[in-house]
Amino acid sequence: MCETPATAGDIAAAIPRPAPGTAVDPIALQPVDEVVITTLVDNVYDALLVSDERVTRRPFRVGIAQAAQFEDGSTTVGLRAEHGFSALVTVRRQTTSTTLLFDTGLSPDAMVVNADRLGVDLSAIQAVILSHGHFDHAGGLIGLAGKRGTRSLPMVAHPMIWTRRRFGLPGAEPDELPTLSKATLSAEGLEVIERREPSLLVDGSVLITGEVDRTTDFERGMPPEHQGWDGVAWRHDPLVIDDQALIVHLRGRGLIIVTGCGHAGAINIVRHAQRLTAVPKLHALIGGLHLNGPAFEPIIPTTVDHLIEFAPELLVAGHCTGWRAQHQMAAALPEAWLQGSSGSSYRLLAA
Repeated sequence: MCETPATAGDIAAAIPRPAPGTAVDPIALQPVDEVVITTLVDNVYDALLVSDERVTRRPFRVGIAQAAQFEDGSTTVGLRAEHGFSALVTVRRQTTSTTLLFDTGLSPDAMVVNADRLGVDLSAIQAVILSHGHFDHAGGLIGLAGKRGTRSLPMVAHPMIWTRRRFGLPGAEPDELPTLSKATLSAEGLEVIERREPSLLVDGSVLITGEVDRTTDFERGMPPEHQGWDGVAWRHDPLVIDDQALIVHLRGRGLIIVTGCGHAGAINIVRHAQRLTAVPKLHALIGGLHLNGPAFEPIIPTTVDHLIEFAPELLVAGHCTGWRAQHQMAAALPEAWLQGSSGSSYRLLAA
């Protein structure tokens, strides 16, 4: 549907509308009994983190590689970390479990290598969710396709993921970002399903937000250096309108929200999820929250204040969240905070 670059009309049609108050017709998101979220790729891999009742950390020795400098010709290897994000999300209702892949990391092979070392069977994935079109979330799609062969696999995404984007830094040549090819992905067996609206998956127990309403006055999106091609010219692209999150309602506990970069803003995303589902309680927030760097660090305190009000029981803010925001969140929400790492699995059970 969107093989050509986005036009100015496309972008105008995609501009979010403020939507205060509760939804007139909230989405009936079916509660689930268990959710397991396994981070396949994150910016950090820490082999010395310990497991507890909420998280399983992988042991130091997850693989062996040839290394001639050692007497037996081999060495222990861990998991790969890179500036990207990928997570497996498995939901269980009674005895039925379904596994989805949310984003695929930066490089073509990191997600696949980590999955192999963790013993994850990627052929069991029943659908791919792409949080947005940036290359650090879509880079592993070709590796996934190569692992599965050409068998058809649904991929839910916003139609603006094909938008050409670049960073136009002052005093430097613009740096155009890799742009996804729909034709290539289709040829590799991915059945692309494009939706601006929310999508209900897994018999109504997983919700993909679609476009997120931007209702806060402080989450203003990307700086002017982030630009998109509208078919005529390069223009400031603050919204990254294709940004969407995954939502599950854990029975008796509240909403679990998984984000890629959280370009819509962490607080906008939580409010949007609450409004769509009419479920007020946030149980867990996991993923990137894009609070790193000088354009975003000024809003860290306000974001943290709102997160305190939401009172999540689990907060794993990784990828592009940044160390300053992570430190403030850990200090403000010590009981909820857990350090993210490639290979960590978070098991959340219904009340």
